Amino acid sequence: MTSRKAVRRTPTFWALLAFTVGVAAFLLVPVILSVLTGLTKNQFVGLSSGLTLQWVFKVWDSYQNSLWLSLAIAIACLLSTLLLGVPAAYALWRMQGRVSRIIEELLMLPVALPGLATALALIVTYGGVGNFRTHWTFILVGHVLFTLPFMVRSVLAVLLSVDMASLEEGARSLGASFAQRLFGIVLPNCKAGIIAGSLMVLTLSIGEFNMTLLLHTPLTQTLPVGLADAYASLRIEVGSAYTIVFFMMIIPLLIALQFAGGRRKTSK
Repeated sequence: MTSRKAVRRTPTFWALLAFTVGVAAFLLVPVILSVLTGLTKNQFVGLSSGLTLQWVFKVWDSYQNSLWLSLAIAIACLLSTLLLGVPAAYALWRMQGRVSRIIEELLMLPVALPGLATALALIVTYGGVGNFRTHWTFILVGHVLFTLPFMVRSVLAVLLSVDMASLEEGARSLGASFAQRLFGIVLPNCKAGIIAGSLMVLTLSIGEFNMTLLLHTPLTQTLPVGLADAYASLRIEVGSAYTIVFFMMIIPLLIALQFAGGRRKTSK
């Protein structure tokens, strides 16, 4: 057995630990206070007024359509990015050159540009096409533009980390067709990247606000837009309760994203 050396706690260590705790508190305390506000009967009185779930139920009664719409758009966005992003990542991996790098950078433009600028471009270009502007698929197009690069990057990173060329060549030498190589070799080896990209697409689509603020209509209000509306026009308790509902949706996805990312690292 190897002897464990005692870790020396130097002043630098304690200073860094205090700084880390301070930063964590700075980020977490507002979230905790917001959640407590959503559970407080009267924010002006404080916690002494008692705790209640009435504001959470009020949010559910008033904004559940926004919740279901956000979920529907997020799932449709996931399916769209899977159908577009996985083949695109495979094509970029096969090309691997200056052209592929240029295409990859162009795919990142919707992420680099402000969401409002992308939304305005969509409105100017497609806003007058029939009823497209007032349909939820108009928001879906914006979300796909924003999230597609994350799916492509996640899958492409896995393709570049695995000796896929040798695996494909071995399968080809055994007489495997392109479809057999794709579904039997490429996709199974890209599973970690596809899972990580999928969870990232879901969380980003559900939480997207900047672009959706311009793309939505009164009949296509998503969860983040409803959250802003609740904070602006209703009691602070209702807006904070909306935050609780949002957390109940997004936190499980974030945990799953971290879990998938951890599995991806350990599998390398």
